[in-house]
Amino acid sequence: MRIDIQREDLLKPLQAIIGVVERRQTLPVLANVRLELGDGLARLTATDLEVELVASLPCQVTEGGDITLPARKLLDICRNLPDQSQIQLQVDGERASLRAGRSRFTLATLSADDYPSIEDIGARETVRLPQGQLRKLIERTHFSMAVQDVRYYLNGLMVELEPAMARMVATDGHRLALAEQAIDTGVEAPRQVIVPRKGVQELLRLLDHSDEGADLELGDNHIRVKLGDVRFTSKLIDGRFPDYRRVVPEATETPATVNREDLRHALLRVSILSNEKYRGVRFLLDGGTLKVASHNPEQEEAEEEVSVDYGGAPLEVGFNAGYVLDALGALDDEDVRLTLRDSASSGLIQGVDDQTSRYVVMPMRL
Repeated sequence: MRIDIQREDLLKPLQAIIGVVERRQTLPVLANVRLELGDGLARLTATDLEVELVASLPCQVTEGGDITLPARKLLDICRNLPDQSQIQLQVDGERASLRAGRSRFTLATLSADDYPSIEDIGARETVRLPQGQLRKLIERTHFSMAVQDVRYYLNGLMVELEPAMARMVATDGHRLALAEQAIDTGVEAPRQVIVPRKGVQELLRLLDHSDEGADLELGDNHIRVKLGDVRFTSKLIDGRFPDYRRVVPEATETPATVNREDLRHALLRVSILSNEKYRGVRFLLDGGTLKVASHNPEQEEAEEEVSVDYGGAPLEVGFNAGYVLDALGALDDEDVRLTLRDSASSGLIQGVDDQTSRYVVMPMRL
């Protein structure tokens, strides 16, 4: 088998799929990328058995075939060749030779017969979303996923499709992030799936902010997203996601409205002297002032005052500063609304103008 291709044309799809190739593999063939040639088209596949990425590209195919090549070595070779280099890749037996200008490389290959692949996922629902909207939903929620929690269903992002709404929710048990987008999904009944952390991270890396369409397919055990010449497939987490609606507090008649950047900068400064392990800060809300305070075991203290619009009773509550900062960083609004009931209740953070994202933070005892 043989192809002739320009360096840039091969480098771009390799960079798109390389993220799923782990440096340490249980199966040697998983360290390789599968190369399929035929009908003027090359198809590159990478997988770690949980996430699969396939990139297709037109090229001059002299002789078709199917083989696997060392993924990271092939990427490093392409990355370090001069710009506009013309690559000739030929496979003969158990060796592949790559030529470009005065450069010559010989790579070991493995048979493609043992390479795992996922062709049909048995899609039950298919939804088309602009890439920018899909990326926005993930960006506004993914940071709240749990990391290696024994409650395995928390180690991922919940994707929910309703007839007129697409929604994503993530929680680690201490905070919750929810983002939704009104869109005609075409589904007849609500459907929930949980995408694992690795899949979420790879999908976020592939998506851009454009209005180009992304086809979202949901099967019984997999999710698939088609993005132009790249196809993303991930296994789903088999579990039941918590009922997030019971966690989100109801809005009160007296929320506190505060400038997002003022609060964010105050938290950044005050958290410098918070306990390094728990990062706890106190919110003291009274009239038109929000005091943000912290202290640590070394008896060091910090305090900031931020102007707020608040007409409720004075209250004091503790939060993890990192959780609040993550929520503020995900919002775009100039002003945010804080719904705080008492020292034992969760706080709700959302934009004043954009109500499509909501963030719940559990209180802390300080």
